[in-house]
Amino acid sequence: MSKPAFPFAHKPQAINIQRRFYTMVSNDGQSAEITMYGEIVETQPVDWWTGEPIEGSYIIQKEFLQDLEAVSKAKSLTIRMNSLGGDAGVSILIHNRLRDMAAKGTALTCIVDGVAMSGGSLIMCACDTVQVNPSSLIMIHKCWSFLFGGYNADELRQMAVANDAWDKAQVAIYKRKCGLSDTVISHMMGDTTYMTGQEAVEKGFADSLIEDAEPTNIAASADGRSLFVNGRQMHLTPGMFAPDHIPTVTPEAKAPAEAHKNPPEASGDEGGQNTMTLDELRQQYPDLVSQVEEQARAADAPGPDAVSAAVQAEQRRLREIDEVAGALDATLVQEAKYGKTACSAQELCYRAAKQAGQKGRKFLGDLEADAQASGTCNVPPAPNGDPGGQQSQTPEQKMAAARNDVKALLGKEK
Repeated sequence: MSKPAFPFAHKPQAINIQRRFYTMVSNDGQSAEITMYGEIVETQPVDWWTGEPIEGSYIIQKEFLQDLEAVSKAKSLTIRMNSLGGDAGVSILIHNRLRDMAAKGTALTCIVDGVAMSGGSLIMCACDTVQVNPSSLIMIHKCWSFLFGGYNADELRQMAVANDAWDKAQVAIYKRKCGLSDTVISHMMGDTTYMTGQEAVEKGFADSLIEDAEPTNIAASADGRSLFVNGRQMHLTPGMFAPDHIPTVTPEAKAPAEAHKNPPEASGDEGGQNTMTLDELRQQYPDLVSQVEEQARAADAPGPDAVSAAVQAEQRRLREIDEVAGALDATLVQEAKYGKTACSAQELCYRAAKQAGQKGRKFLGDLEADAQASGTCNVPPAPNGDPGGQQSQTPEQKMAAARNDVKALLGKEK
């Protein structure tokens, strides 16, 4: 009796990697999921004085990249993200490893459970599909350097050049994902731009909104140095502060770290009651959904194609405004995008030109009024400076006088 060529069928090995602040799981070897809830660092931070490890939610480069190899052959990979970011170099390295997996056929999806800020947004943008909650926060900014000691001007310029290079690398990452121009992205990074889930979709950083998701409760500490995402405290990098529109909670009201499993109810006067809901976001930031609904109602019998066309038109309108926003007044831009008199980029430019003309006319009017008040208009002109009446001489007389002057100078006067 002949033996079969393959006596044992290959069974994919299950993967279950459990680190303190991230996990990597795959049951069949074909699909995998990574949960990233922490700060991205190169090495474990330690106390400078004692040498002891510093407590924190740290995702460490060497550990993470080694564990990533275990799921690198998966056909699909989902990353669940809740990260304030961290080290730019490590974040870019992880981004590039993920893009290498995508090039080899892995379908990458990122779901922003809470926040994707700084380096977290770079890793998010490695994924071809990004899903966000309405109350998620996305933040992009230019890189920072921490300086200790003394430096001369040349050394500081070298640091600035290095930072410019890091920023260009980040612009390239964001541009691949959202399609905005280098100039627009650079301005957004320079302004340290925070985006809600809806705004991230509008600008192309995310692909879809999870409308039926559980609300993500986000609040800031009173000093703006920490965020509480579903009760989990996340310390911001030194120099970074929570945006002004994020509600604050008192230290006594914060939930323990484990509270992310069962977030507090947004009611009463305790724990998380000040978090921003979807309705509050809609009130503060008129969103794409209401605009699409208005356009759909105006079409009488809109079908899926009409709604899709409306969405694309609104995204195009916002992109065109972003293209010219860097040279215009921020208040005008905000009104054009989300105000009661929202308009196109062309209308925005007209409004800006009209405003500039009004300011110019006011400036000239003020200048004329100042001149009248000073009395300079009544001052007579200065004398013409013509001693001896030379201006009244004929050309012949001027020539004769010149000859006499030359003869006198040479000592040949007769």
